[in-house]
Amino acid sequence: MAELQRLAFGYFEHEITPWNGLVRDSTKARSPATIAGSGFALSCYPVAVERGYLSRADAVARTLTSLRFLWEAPQNRTAKATGYRGFFYHFLDMTRGTRARWSELSTVDSAILFAGALVAAAYFDRENADETEIRDLADAIYRRADWRWASPRAPAISHGWKPYRGFINYDWRGYNEALFLYLLALGSPTFPVPESAWTEWTSGYQWRKLYGHEFLYGGPLFFHQYSHIWVDFRGVQDAYMRSRGSDYFENSRRATLVQREYARRNPRGLTGYDEWAWGISACDGPGPLDTEDGRSVSRAWSYRARGAPFGPDDGTLAPTAVAASLPFAPDVVASSLAALRERYPAVVGRYGLTSSFNPSRSGKGDGSYWVSPYYAIDVGPAVLMTENHQTGLIWRLMRKNPHLRVGLERAGFAGGWLDEPAPGG
Repeated sequence: MAELQRLAFGYFEHEITPWNGLVRDSTKARSPATIAGSGFALSCYPVAVERGYLSRADAVARTLTSLRFLWEAPQNRTAKATGYRGFFYHFLDMTRGTRARWSELSTVDSAILFAGALVAAAYFDRENADETEIRDLADAIYRRADWRWASPRAPAISHGWKPYRGFINYDWRGYNEALFLYLLALGSPTFPVPESAWTEWTSGYQWRKLYGHEFLYGGPLFFHQYSHIWVDFRGVQDAYMRSRGSDYFENSRRATLVQREYARRNPRGLTGYDEWAWGISACDGPGPLDTEDGRSVSRAWSYRARGAPFGPDDGTLAPTAVAASLPFAPDVVASSLAALRERYPAVVGRYGLTSSFNPSRSGKGDGSYWVSPYYAIDVGPAVLMTENHQTGLIWRLMRKNPHLRVGLERAGFAGGWLDEPAPGG
């Protein structure tokens, strides 16, 4: 795991624009930057210092470059800006840092950036000019986000906004990767959403029993991981989880075991699936394509939110998603990754575990199975969740943040570390 973590961090050393700190979305040719990639980079720099990948001075310089650019970049209604109302476009030009393609102003990708900034503010705590500036910039970037504006159908928060077209017609509701987004919005000291936003969010929850496990359902594995990168949910419960006698950490453990059992049973008869080969999540794939063998049509997709057990599933597996489940089921994850490396050596490359591969499709890799490029939003969680399992570093840092504590308490969370006195309180 130490080797894979070090290789994965290399993505944030090399796939970056040095003068603005923007991180490339993927290793595909002509890939734009992704604002979520900057958030993951900011979260990873403290890990790099603790692990000896970077000196503290180098990490400070990288963090300041990123935060200064994001604070000073244009925020206005035009299509050539970097963001608006404190939020950022999903994709940005790697060089200029302005909106790329037809991307939306993304609330969840911006939230990943805010979380990374708050991690940096908690870690770089020394009383010198550079680290003080990190704390000031990180706090200012988070405070600038107008969550009330981003709630056109209040109290729900919209997926995003586009210039000249307005808000996207979808809101964050029901269990998925955006749980931490609501906590940041509830804890905002400047533009907080009402407490009813949490009730609106949980109104779409689905409690299911699958393969002997009762849990809050979400098909793609990353639903059960992203919020846990920054929030330690062990023993911390909201009203919904109290009513179920569980917590979100235990829920993710069960979801991990359901994924493994789905692959073991392999109801779709997909190549390579068994108890050691699993990890169905949002990831790139070998499609879009249809192939016909005379009896049936076999579909494959490109980037898609794959899920288990109800699909969609085209035989594409995400090793980085397996790694990001390490805190929830360490023995299962470690043995699965060892088996994947032995069976499919091409899943480990320059930046550690590849984002995804498909054992049933030929293509790049070793010539016998398709292997994806690397994606920032996949390697980042692998680095950070490995660290949380080993040392709890990111969890400890975010426990210090008063805004996150306020967000959790306004959402009705109690127990666990929330029952301890606030740092400095």
